[in-house]
Amino acid sequence: MEEPGVRQRKKVATGFASGHETDNEVKSSSAFPKIYYVLLVAVLVLALYSFLALVKSPLNQFIGAPARNLPGVRADYVPTFTADKAKQDAVVEAFKHAWLAYERDAMGDDEYHPILRTGSNLTEAGGIGYTVADSIDTMIIMGLEDEYQRARAWVTDKLSFERDGNFNTFETTIRVLGGLLSAYHLSGEDPVFLEKAQELGSRILPVFETGSGLPLSLINLALREGVPDIHSGGYISTAEASTLQLEFRYLAYLTDEDIFWEKAENVMAVLRAGATPSGLASIFVEYVLHSSNRQAYSLCSSSEMGRYQTSPIRLGSRGDSYYEYLLKQYLQTNQTELVYHEMYATAMTGIHTHLVQRGLFSQLLYIAELNPQRTQNGEIGWRLTPKQDHLVCFLGGSLMLGATTSGALVHNVSIPPQKNELTEQGERDWLTGVELIKTCMATHETRTGLAPEIAHFRIPGDGVDDSVAPADWYIKGASPGSPPPFDARYILRPETIESIFIAFRLTGDPKYRDYGWAIFQAIEKHCRIPTGGYASVINVDQVPVEYDDKMETFLMSETLKYLYLLFADSNVLPLNEYVFNTEAHPLPVFNPTIRTGFS
Repeated sequence: MEEPGVRQRKKVATGFASGHETDNEVKSSSAFPKIYYVLLVAVLVLALYSFLALVKSPLNQFIGAPARNLPGVRADYVPTFTADKAKQDAVVEAFKHAWLAYERDAMGDDEYHPILRTGSNLTEAGGIGYTVADSIDTMIIMGLEDEYQRARAWVTDKLSFERDGNFNTFETTIRVLGGLLSAYHLSGEDPVFLEKAQELGSRILPVFETGSGLPLSLINLALREGVPDIHSGGYISTAEASTLQLEFRYLAYLTDEDIFWEKAENVMAVLRAGATPSGLASIFVEYVLHSSNRQAYSLCSSSEMGRYQTSPIRLGSRGDSYYEYLLKQYLQTNQTELVYHEMYATAMTGIHTHLVQRGLFSQLLYIAELNPQRTQNGEIGWRLTPKQDHLVCFLGGSLMLGATTSGALVHNVSIPPQKNELTEQGERDWLTGVELIKTCMATHETRTGLAPEIAHFRIPGDGVDDSVAPADWYIKGASPGSPPPFDARYILRPETIESIFIAFRLTGDPKYRDYGWAIFQAIEKHCRIPTGGYASVINVDQVPVEYDDKMETFLMSETLKYLYLLFADSNVLPLNEYVFNTEAHPLPVFNPTIRTGFS
């Protein structure tokens, strides 16, 4: 079949070859070269612009021209990315202090309690080695060969998923599946890790067998059955549903089993279909109408599924990693799935429009929450709450990373980036990221130097006693002489350190290493247990501290890993070659081998 238009025009031109040219024919034939010249010039100009964009920063440095610094980027420092060996060694020693105590007292158990020197599991049927799986890739990165070989032997000989108990789908995916996949890649593709990961992924798949395809909150690994959370009323948290994708997509890529990809991607399609124009998502989404009857799942129409519940909108618990994985899914597949770029950009604009706020006196930037409430006429309204979880502190580094990737005008952004390398949105996100890190560091200004689980910020008319509460932010309920509130805890969280690591890699500014070192020293001083391990602190504003006898698995998976990488050479796990899952397990960037629904 002939192409319409193009081939016909060629025939018409040929048909006139034996006849006489008219004036119109002469004008037409002479017009074509002019059009080609215009197109050629346009292409050359575009190519020259791109070339200059790539070389302008080195050229400016060479000729001494002033750089166009972004807000939040200092002009008085020289970026440096060489390793700080002494600080790295200190972090490695801390990891060994944690790991060797766990190995001595609780090897194979899911969790560790360093004061009692014992372990515990997440189900009565036994555990699946949460701590082991969460820690192996950190050992590889740190070069701890002996510890790694012992952990690998445990995975090979003793790790079993035949546990007739209910495990959290989200936690099992990000910690165990993510840890095994990362260990497979970093170990030089040791098959034992992929075999275990494939088995675990297959056992988790039944959670997607709901009317909408949104996952159930729990999985019985032995029975291979998804289990609803009896307290959820037919809902799953948005973060739990949307933070399985990096892991299942990479597993599909490695095994050529497309079902892993399809199940995870369908979740994003459902969430996208139910999204609001603002791009913001409430923290609960419906996978089935209010029913505890498993037979009722298939009776619900697709229009009844995947609806967001009227519930808080926040970037703290139950919402955080939804936004985190929008960017990371875009980056994981080498920026080929533009739908994630679109969803991420829309969500970041929604955050800036509705949630970004300033403190009352110091103007610290923070991310507020929106909470639904009924008005007097019975309608649903939204109340802005000046509350920020420590979990939100991941967003600072994420925004900066997004600014230099999804918000970039050039492929290779300078370090630090220049103003004319970013889009208007990229520049906005960069500045917000820088300022949010500043705020998160301000929450470390406590008696211990550790940040609380939740901070509240001062607003006009808040009724807070100025003689008691600090001027900028405070820990709600922390009255002198009263038992410390939950908000006052520090449970070894990594989010601020994660953002500091990313910010340092994108700027080379040594102040970020200083921030990280200060946090590490506070952890060493107040969380380290002399007999081995680290424990959570109940009140960050009380010295001497009181402990909660639990060492979270993310201490070794995230907190100490990000600290180690902060002081490492920049060629160790470069950000343009890896994405870190929400448990800090690095997974390589790849080009999809299948045509995805979102490509």
